[in-house]
Amino acid sequence: MYEEIKAVFYPLWVLLAFCNGLLMEKLCAPFLQLRPGKLWKAVLILCFAGSSGMVIWVGDPNLFYTLPVFLAVFFACTRGDRVGRLAVCLVVFSLLMSLCALSDSYLGDWLGRPGLEQYIFTRLVRTLVLGAIWLILRRRLPARPVQLPRRLWKLALGLAALPVCSLAAVVLLATPYRNQPEPYAVSMSMGLAVLPVVLLTSVVLLASYTLLAEHEALEQAGRLAALREVYYQGLQGQEDQVRRLRHDLRNHLTALQGLLARGQTKAADDYLKQLLDSEALHGRRRLCENETADVVLSAKAQAMEQAGVNARFGVSLPKELPLAPTDLCALLGNALDNALEAARRTPEGWVSVRARADKGLLMLQVENSAPGLPVREKNGRFATTKADKSAHGFGLAGMEEIARRCGGTLEAKAEEGRFALTVCIPLAPSCENGPGGV
Repeated sequence: MYEEIKAVFYPLWVLLAFCNGLLMEKLCAPFLQLRPGKLWKAVLILCFAGSSGMVIWVGDPNLFYTLPVFLAVFFACTRGDRVGRLAVCLVVFSLLMSLCALSDSYLGDWLGRPGLEQYIFTRLVRTLVLGAIWLILRRRLPARPVQLPRRLWKLALGLAALPVCSLAAVVLLATPYRNQPEPYAVSMSMGLAVLPVVLLTSVVLLASYTLLAEHEALEQAGRLAALREVYYQGLQGQEDQVRRLRHDLRNHLTALQGLLARGQTKAADDYLKQLLDSEALHGRRRLCENETADVVLSAKAQAMEQAGVNARFGVSLPKELPLAPTDLCALLGNALDNALEAARRTPEGWVSVRARADKGLLMLQVENSAPGLPVREKNGRFATTKADKSAHGFGLAGMEEIARRCGGTLEAKAEEGRFALTVCIPLAPSCENGPGGV
């Protein structure tokens, strides 16, 4: 009879573990960027399946040995921001291990039938709970991977430490008292109070990551909308100039006719030159085919012209780029703002901008005149030269974060009287989701 039960138990255990692995992969998919290839996804599912089949109870040291292996496999199968990956990994680990500890430490004893039947019952409960969690969260889970900047992932990591530390305290601190009935009974009572909170907190944290991503996306959309508003206001101003010129054209022609009739050809020539220098007759110069980049470049080119800075643009960007418009705006806007700020403080200010997308790379190089040699801070970054240091100096750090998140590089070089910034980003689809991927 026992052999017959074993023959049924092992296939059922494998089936339940595989279901758990699939459910956990579905829960984690919106927060992960898997490495290319189906093998990594299969390995991650097996890791989740094996972890969900662990025997964990209050006072069990297995938790201590499981965490390093779980971390190693998780990081091997995923890519992206390390802080974000660690935050998600700790939350998922806390969710799984708290569920395992609850089912093994309390549900098994409640069933009162030790052996294989108890083992199957606790594994079935884990599958049912994970399935219920997925059904509750599936409408809230985004279809595309959650993207957060490094500063928010650091916050998420700090919050993720709460459930994992509570889990470790309840499970591991009770290990020395497993053979002492009274202290162990106190530990079991603490576990019954703390472990459900750990499980619930882990689920809430996963849901909160999606809310943070939605909030960040709205902020980025607001910044992009503000930039477009500036652009459209510029167009409206040019249209008003054309309207005024058309309205005054009859008067201009009458004045020219009068000057020519009197033989004042020099005065008529000067008058025509003034008309030809009107901004309304020049219109806006289009710098590249990409609309987002053209909006930023045109606005900054106008600002440089008004500041008396000599600007040279060599930009060749296609209409479509697999890079989030907000990221592209941040890169170009911050780079040109910094260049303009430095160049306008030099006697003969100049800025050179080169950008192109070629051979799978987006390359941006901005060079400008600079008043002396910029000062480096202790962290290696160049210090802001603006008076209010609490409100400035974050542009270069933001560009570094975007480049790193998209798998690219940023290099800044400074020498006496000159500053150069070079950004190289692979044009991979992973960057099109916006800021801060895991």
